[in-house]
Amino acid sequence: MKTVILAGGFGTRISEESTIRPKPMVEIGGKPILWHIMKIYSAYGLNDFIICLGYKGHVIKEYFSNYFLYMSDVTYDLKNNRIEVHNNGVEPWKVTLVDTGEKTMTGGRIKRIKDYVGKETFCLTYGDGVSDINIRDLIEFHRNQNTLSTLTAVQPPGRFGVIKINEEESRISSFKEKPDGDGAWINAGFFVMEPGVIDYISDDSTVWEQDPMQNLARDGAISAYRYSGFWHAMDNLRDKYELEELWKSGKAPWKVW
Repeated sequence: MKTVILAGGFGTRISEESTIRPKPMVEIGGKPILWHIMKIYSAYGLNDFIICLGYKGHVIKEYFSNYFLYMSDVTYDLKNNRIEVHNNGVEPWKVTLVDTGEKTMTGGRIKRIKDYVGKETFCLTYGDGVSDINIRDLIEFHRNQNTLSTLTAVQPPGRFGVIKINEEESRISSFKEKPDGDGAWINAGFFVMEPGVIDYISDDSTVWEQDPMQNLARDGAISAYRYSGFWHAMDNLRDKYELEELWKSGKAPWKVW
């Protein structure tokens, strides 16, 4: 099964990093978050990737063009113009990099890789979020739903500390640094899809999360896989630092490999 990763956005909310590289190439623990996402899927045997490029897509192309050398011990015989690879630690990945347009919206990017996914079920996710989700369980859930698409739904915690102040008093009675959210389920990505979803996408200007998903819902063709485990998107520098600290601690929940 192929895995499609949307990696073409501008990443304006993390512009401190994205001015020099696309958001999926922002590093966590010295590796692009894109690499972390691919490692999650690879842990469940999904090693065939289609990466939708856009903004600064050449940076991602250059990364993978050199990845084999990064991960290998090599001897350069300069006199005879030969390279000898002694051993390598590369993953068994097949990576297709597709330029889907710098200004193309998320739906348009999916439509542009129609010929690459063919007529088979495929996975899709965003290039900026990690999770400890069991991809195998997600795929099995999707197959039992008889829908065109399944998304992973999560309930994120609140982002800001909450204080409780008793009425008519000025003293704080309780404080919770990371409170529960408002109970709403949100789209966390980690989709499983049938090729038929592409028929719901009009053109490059189509935002996947708007008309296509709304129309799929109208037709009863999209399911939600409720997930209560770890999920974290990297929307801004604060998120990057939180993920970095988790990685440094040696207890990164998404490290399932």
